[in-house]
Amino acid sequence: MNARILAVKTITPLLADSGSLKYSLKKHILDCPENQRALFQELCYGSMRHYPQLESIFNLLVIKPLKPKDQDIKALIMIGLYQLYKLRVADHAAISETVDVCKQLKKPWACALVNACLRNFQRRSEEILEQCSRQNSFKFNHPHWFIEKLKHNWPDHWEVILKANDGHPPLTLRANTDKVSRETLIKKLTDLGHSSKKTKYSEFGLVLDEPTDITKIEGFNDGLFSVQDEAAQLAALLINGEAGQRILDACSAPGGKLMHLLEINDNKKTEIQGIELEQHRAARIHENLIRLGFKCDLHVADATQKTWWDGKHFDKILLDAPCSATGVIRRNPDIKILRKAEDILRVSALQKEIIANLWDMLAIDGHLVYATCSIFPQENEKLIAYFIKNNPNAEHIKIEATWGLEREYGRQLFPCASGHDGFYYAVLKKIKIE
Repeated sequence: MNARILAVKTITPLLADSGSLKYSLKKHILDCPENQRALFQELCYGSMRHYPQLESIFNLLVIKPLKPKDQDIKALIMIGLYQLYKLRVADHAAISETVDVCKQLKKPWACALVNACLRNFQRRSEEILEQCSRQNSFKFNHPHWFIEKLKHNWPDHWEVILKANDGHPPLTLRANTDKVSRETLIKKLTDLGHSSKKTKYSEFGLVLDEPTDITKIEGFNDGLFSVQDEAAQLAALLINGEAGQRILDACSAPGGKLMHLLEINDNKKTEIQGIELEQHRAARIHENLIRLGFKCDLHVADATQKTWWDGKHFDKILLDAPCSATGVIRRNPDIKILRKAEDILRVSALQKEIIANLWDMLAIDGHLVYATCSIFPQENEKLIAYFIKNNPNAEHIKIEATWGLEREYGRQLFPCASGHDGFYYAVLKKIKIE
């Protein structure tokens, strides 16, 4: 199958709020001819990255709503519009090859509709784009609810955040300093033709000048480095494991922070465990454990429950809480279509449930590091404030750092154009109540 029909198959479930771009793309990419895979990925990621703008255009061109069973035709039109609007694909090829997909979808009736829409945009693009530009969702290329919520929460930062969300994230690696220093790794990569520079805040990180398939770089299979955003690399240092301590990484998938904890605590004789809810995500963690040569007790269980816990308290807990992922939109642009305003309240309730359950497992004088890849205070500083108010044995520990924006509770990182993702961290200490 060619890139365009596979892109339709990848995107269509997302229009019905089902699945995710990353897993849908992974499901179909092996069916794509190798010489078309770059186009396939560009069509998928690009149409999701620019979805609010493409939908504004679509709504002007398609007056009669499509039936739910015809969301594949909407996906096809979106892909066609993306080619005309953003890609350097010849107009005639973008239109004719997109229209041809209708037959492969066994919907020849849609050929006329898709052809008319794309040619209409081709002829009247200047007029159509001028009309669309009156809408904030088009101007800022984000859903209306997201823009308004961001304005309310971050009146001094919202435009910078929106702009960063639409950029392409850098490829950041984490040196496994148990095996190689960052400086040695940078030199090794340079010798292999991959130039890089050190990250600003993480002492383990380096950013490649050009993206590449890191699995094919010498040293990857030997565990010398892993892919991990700079902001995520800060977690292990905040945990600051010490010899003999018992450490838990809660909500471990995809496993980057757990691997980092294992790397920097390998010689400290610490006991590190992980917990992950979903079996298929736990399987991915096991793959990384094998690649890096570590062993770890990984519980496939629910972090809101205690059924998996042996009753022995942990000295340190890293809670990488499930969240709206609004700090990593540039890596997961389908968040623009999948996330809804009401999700923030729903996920915040889950976060409260998880932190309350894990707090019981923390030893007196132990520390809990709370982390999310969200930029919304309801999931971050407001949640920590709520938790402290309702738990007299919880003491906030100020994070002394040069990164992020200091808040009353914790520190907030915003996505940075050529640097780290959006992240939030807070540290709590469990104190004894007399």
